[in-house]
Amino acid sequence: MGAVVGLGVGVGLLLVWSAFALPPTQRRDRPGRLRGVLAEAGLEHVGTSSVVAMCVVLAVGVGSVIQLVTGTPPIAVCFAMIAGYTPVGVVRSRARRRTREFAEVWPEAVDNLASAVRAGLSLPEALGNLGVRGPEPLRAAFDAFATDYQLSGRFGDCLDRLKERLADPVGDRVVEGLRVAREVGGGELGRLLRNLSGYLRDEARTRSEMEARQAWTVNGARLAVAAPWAVLLFMTGQGEVIQRYNSSAGVAVLAGGAAACLLAYRLMMRIGRLPVERRILS
Repeated sequence: MGAVVGLGVGVGLLLVWSAFALPPTQRRDRPGRLRGVLAEAGLEHVGTSSVVAMCVVLAVGVGSVIQLVTGTPPIAVCFAMIAGYTPVGVVRSRARRRTREFAEVWPEAVDNLASAVRAGLSLPEALGNLGVRGPEPLRAAFDAFATDYQLSGRFGDCLDRLKERLADPVGDRVVEGLRVAREVGGGELGRLLRNLSGYLRDEARTRSEMEARQAWTVNGARLAVAAPWAVLLFMTGQGEVIQRYNSSAGVAVLAGGAAACLLAYRLMMRIGRLPVERRILS
């Protein structure tokens, strides 16, 4: 028994000593979810605090207006929550639209890259050339890459910063493929780019067809969720009717309706969702 107690005391003292004597390990924090969505939306220069502040301002402003009009705090809280989520919803919608736009132009960008390499340009020069002759949505990122490479000359670091600017899963695959081709060398770069272009074009066409078939599910789910709250907003001018929600039963009806709308919307989106490509190489 004494040996066990002595061993425990020794381990405890060792842990206390290591906490003060050993240097702390550097942990690389992953960006938050909101920061990632801002990057995917092309708003990497916008701070998360600004988005949160906008959400708070909208929530307080809309809630105050509804409270003044109706005099019913439960309804004011509901519309304040909807208004507070609006900036996040707009950013997410912009991110999805930007991802679809990039998926459509990546095959053209890879074709231009293959043509430049076939014409005798080096890989960094071909990438910088996309900032001038590449597809319009990608030009800013590749123009910044060209500037980075001229200043530093470190191809790998410039590719990492290019990935951060693009914040796109397809862009991750393209950049990592170019990195491997650069490190391995050889004459297979042209064939790799041609195969990649064909694959990306087929993938974009297939996904476009699937999204066209999915559109009715998404639009139906959004319309079904928005309709009850639009009706409630129109009823705010009817004082006698709206005051019925200023009670425990009214609060229960509003809470139940909000929960039902949220559950139904999530269920419909899950049924009709498409596989989402994640940035596993970021």
